[in-house]
Amino acid sequence: MISFELSEEQRMILDTIEAFAREQIRPAARAADEQGQIPPDLIQQIWELGLVRSVLPEEFGGDGGQRSAVTGAVAAEALAYGDLSIAMYALAPRLLASPILEMGTDEQRARYLPAFAGAGFKAASAALMEPRWDFDVLSIGSTASRSGAGYVLNGEKCYVPLAAESEFVLVYAAPGSGAPLEAFIVPRGAAGMTVGEREKNMGIKALPTYTVTLKDCAVAPQARLGGDRGGDFRRLMSESKVGLAAAAVGVARSSFEYARDYARQRRAFGAPIGTKQAIAFMLAEMAIEVDASRLLAWDAASRLDKGEDAFKESCQAKSYAAAAVLKVADNAVQILGGHGYIREHPVEMWLRNARGFAAFEGLITV
Repeated sequence: MISFELSEEQRMILDTIEAFAREQIRPAARAADEQGQIPPDLIQQIWELGLVRSVLPEEFGGDGGQRSAVTGAVAAEALAYGDLSIAMYALAPRLLASPILEMGTDEQRARYLPAFAGAGFKAASAALMEPRWDFDVLSIGSTASRSGAGYVLNGEKCYVPLAAESEFVLVYAAPGSGAPLEAFIVPRGAAGMTVGEREKNMGIKALPTYTVTLKDCAVAPQARLGGDRGGDFRRLMSESKVGLAAAAVGVARSSFEYARDYARQRRAFGAPIGTKQAIAFMLAEMAIEVDASRLLAWDAASRLDKGEDAFKESCQAKSYAAAAVLKVADNAVQILGGHGYIREHPVEMWLRNARGFAAFEGLITV
């Protein structure tokens, strides 16, 4: 029997984060987008919700909760419902902490995880995307060549969130031609790793992303995620794609609800524009896309929670959600008409953010 009913705990998490997103994140989103920065106290407030600490084992200072991809998807959607940039910033530590928690060696878990159980926000990141027109997560250009007992990393990365302030970055590279992709924990300031200038993006303008260049960057064998056994790259990518799909649902839902409420209030020719068939049908299609995207994300997430290979399902969820959120956000702008194109309303910002999902990889995870 298939069920997409959230547990009582998951429902409580959803209600808590959604209320916070509506009351705290949404009001701060426009200023953050305009200024290109997020108030540190807001990030600290999100950190205190325990989205990272709650799933860390008690031995590392965490709450010992069970990690769940469905719960992670619920949290990602709720935060992105408030604002995508703020959601990605607040969840960036998961890009390092979650892979180490799931696939790290005992030594890696003991060394790195306690830092994420502290009271203050701990910046961390992962470097996956590359500035190539033919970029493919299954065929990364960055290399990790054996050098003695360790590795030497070479390559160029882009869209690396919080790279300038992260103490450690999880760098994805290929150990050899045709070899399974691996990840390496690289400390900030490592010789051969250079963080470039902050990127200027069309959307997610409040999220600082950077290029990262690796030129003969030597790392110890202990830097390899999972040690000698390595990590499960397909699962890591599945978790990331589910996270992106869920975040896209959050952006799509905010766009739909704003347009729906506007259509109820805006009057033309003596009646709310939402009563006009063209607008009503458009809103109905937007609602369908939001729910369909969420179901695909939750289906992939539930398979991950069962320990199944969900790479196909996560790819489908992310691909569908990327197209859906763009359609929904664009329709929201159309429904608002001229008002949709000005900064008085947030739909133009949501459309700019939505446009990035077609290219985003590895910027968020469950």
